[in-house]
Amino acid sequence: MSVPTRRDDAANPPQAVRSGNPHDLWQQAVRIRQEWLDHALSTEPADPSTAERCLTAIYARASRPRPRFEWVDSPDKARPLITGWPTLDQLSERIRNPRQHGTPPLASDIAMIAAQLRGALSAGVTHADPELSPVRTGKTKQPWPELAPVAALDRGVPLAVVLHQGVRTALHRSLAHGYYLPVRAALAGDGPVPVCWYGQQDAYWIAYYDVLHRLGLARYGPGEAEHLDAWAGLARSCGWWWPGEDVCVVVDRPREVRTEPVPGAVHDQVRLQPRGVRYRDGWQPLLSR
Repeated sequence: MSVPTRRDDAANPPQAVRSGNPHDLWQQAVRIRQEWLDHALSTEPADPSTAERCLTAIYARASRPRPRFEWVDSPDKARPLITGWPTLDQLSERIRNPRQHGTPPLASDIAMIAAQLRGALSAGVTHADPELSPVRTGKTKQPWPELAPVAALDRGVPLAVVLHQGVRTALHRSLAHGYYLPVRAALAGDGPVPVCWYGQQDAYWIAYYDVLHRLGLARYGPGEAEHLDAWAGLARSCGWWWPGEDVCVVVDRPREVRTEPVPGAVHDQVRLQPRGVRYRDGWQPLLSR
């Protein structure tokens, strides 16, 4: 699979689209969404120098020094290196019981700064961001219907809602439900998998804020732009990664990815075929629906 030409900074886009026509803006959004989907499904070898630079920047935001990087060819090869690292249940328990002794694990700090980044980016959106309030205003408080984009715009669904449904939600369905959650479930055959981030498959939320900025519908401060660029660089350069205090385990991109359309989807969502991903060491998990 070919990779689109890399931009140096997702947070410093080309000149924003001048047209205010919602249909024109949506067509531009579709092209940007495809750029990010191509990155998310790329089978090109990883770019270690970019990935390590971006990971070092994220570590710095969590007040940690540059780690030692351990590259592996598949999530399966990462398992012996991450034994005993915190799981999602353990992080959730720390949130429920903040009086636990000891310093919070790095994964907890990264989760917090990533959530803070998304909140700050949403605050820079020029309209009411559906990411923060996905229901209609007024008396009904019901979610907006999810329709084919052109039909939705013609029926008066706000462009902001169509962009959220057609970029953020659609890519999340393709890359989370259609990709990393099934692979993670196959990896977790012997027990819970420690908390990780998904590199190229984290593109679903990065693409959303990139689309809004490139369409002139959001303005981000220098700090938020630089932070977003670190995550965007990871999505363009590597696969999954597990953050440890001294070592960061990073997975190369897969050798082969085969997808299929999601039946009935209105936003061109895709999902992995049952044996649709093969990693560079030959690991090919059987995925359940």
